Parts: sequence; structure tokens; C-alpha cells
Amino acid sequence: MLPVRRHYPSMNKRTGEVAAGTAFASHGSMEVRLARNLLDIRRAEHLRYKIFFEEMSAIPSRMARLTQRDEDEFDKICDHLMVLEHATPGGQFSRLPWGRKSRVVGTYRLLRQDMAEEFSGFYSQNEFDLAPLIERHGPKTKFLEVGRSCVMKEFRTKSIIELLWQGIWSYVNLHKLDVMIGCASLTGTDPDKLSEQLSFLHHFGKPPPQWQTSAHAHLRVDMNMIPKEKINPRQVLRTLPPQIKGYLRAGAYIGDGAVVDHQFGTTDVLIILPVADIKARYANHYRHKDKLAKAN
Repeated sequence: MLPVRRHYPSMNKRTGEVAAGTAFASHGSMEVRLARNLLDIRRAEHLRYKIFFEEMSAIPSRMARLTQRDEDEFDKICDHLMVLEHATPGGQFSRLPWGRKSRVVGTYRLLRQDMAEEFSGFYSQNEFDLAPLIERHGPKTKFLEVGRSCVMKEFRTKSIIELLWQGIWSYVNLHKLDVMIGCASLTGTDPDKLSEQLSFLHHFGKPPPQWQTSAHAHLRVDMNMIPKEKINPRQVLRTLPPQIKGYLRAGAYIGDGAVVDHQFGTTDVLIILPVADIKARYANHYRHKDKLAKAN
């Protein structure tokens, strides 16, 4: 297996922005970087459309059908993390369509608190009451919203998911961010059919008081549907989406209450991941890669 190589993006000391298009890490013909222009963002939105609306059960608007893109007003203020597959010399290892030099195979949307406050707040504030959580921790605590994550089906491998996480980890460190938040989804809009997963998340992902927050009352679905003693944690954990399992293993908490999103055909929960609480093995894993990259 080819080694994952870390790159160190240059940052503008005045603005704190990462140089456009600078790669965070690479693995063979793959690299993870931020979108550098509108075309890159359009490519990420097209991938989201392919996965959310064609592969999954989301219902596209008329405009989305015409443009073949999943886009909203938040896209213009977010940074877009992208995993790209590049053509290799001779093309013998590339799965790219004929004539293509690269394609986007994975993406994450990143929204820093400073940008959210200049706009209209975080995307997840439409479903969850984030104001008390943010106010409780004061102006020195910097929040990052992560969302709209997706990876092309044939690339849902450990190495590609790891590239995305390395990109996020680098972004968090570069901007000195303290907390990651965002909606994570269970497939389906009938909470009764998701009672085991929701109850597991309620009982085993409950945050301490300083990190508690709830879904808006008019949208909130009670997640406490099955008593804790009647849940088989290992069995239910296996049924959770890989994204949610990854967050839990990294030390994330789950907010109070779920929200049904009929357009996307999902039931959403709020992820709260304090950077300082990320499991030591994950932090050490990426620090080790930093040292290897510097040595090279």
C-alpha cells in the first residue's frame, strides 16, 4: 500500500486563510485539498447530487434537476474539502473516464463560526438550537460546522475516508478551532423503525452538561424510545452508518432529540465533537503522520 503523505499548506499570516488549492495530504493518485475556485465547488455540488439524489432517496428541487447539483446559499460562504483522483502516467492505475485529468470522489463542507456569524448562522441551526451551546462557551471557543459529506461508492475505503479526516484535522489545526458540530443522518423518516439506533445514541452518546443542546421543540423527536438495559450496544453499533460510528469513536457526543428531514429522506442527529476530547489514538495517529511527512 502506498504511504499517505502529508503536505503543509501555506497560510496567509494576515487573513489566516489557507492558500487556494493547496493539498493537505495525498495517497497514490489521490489528494485532499480545499476547493480553489467556483468550478471546484460546482464539481463538489455535482458529486453531492449524484449521491444524495440519485443513489439515495433525497428529493431534488426543479432547479437541482436542471443543474444536476446539490447547492444552497451556504455553499458560497463555506470552504469545500475535496478528495480528488488524478490521472497517473500512462493511466494504468486510473479509473478516470477517458480524457479526464481528475475527478472529485469525496467532499465535506466546512463552515467556521466567524463566517457563519457574518452570514445567517450555521446550517444545522435550522434543526437544532445551537445558541445556548455557543453562548455557554463564550467568544474564545471557536466552532466549526462539518456537513454535506459524501464519497463516491467505489471509493468508500479506509484510505479515502482517512484522507478526508486528515483534511479536516489539518483545517482544524490551521484555524485553531475548538469544537466540531454538524448533522449526521440515519436513513429513513420513520423514527419508530430507527428506535434501536436512536435510543443507543441517546443513552451512550449523551454529553456532559457543558455540551448539551437540543433540537428545536417544534421539530424534536424523542430519542429515548427503548430503555438502556434492553439495548445490545455491540449489535446496534454495527447497524449505524460508518460516519456516525467514526464520530463516536473519535469521542463525539450526540445532542438531545432527532429531526426528520423529509427532503433528504433521513432522520438527523447533532454531532458535538470537542477537539480537546478527540480520542488520544486518533490525535496521536495524525501527529505520527505529521512527523513522518516532516522527515520526508
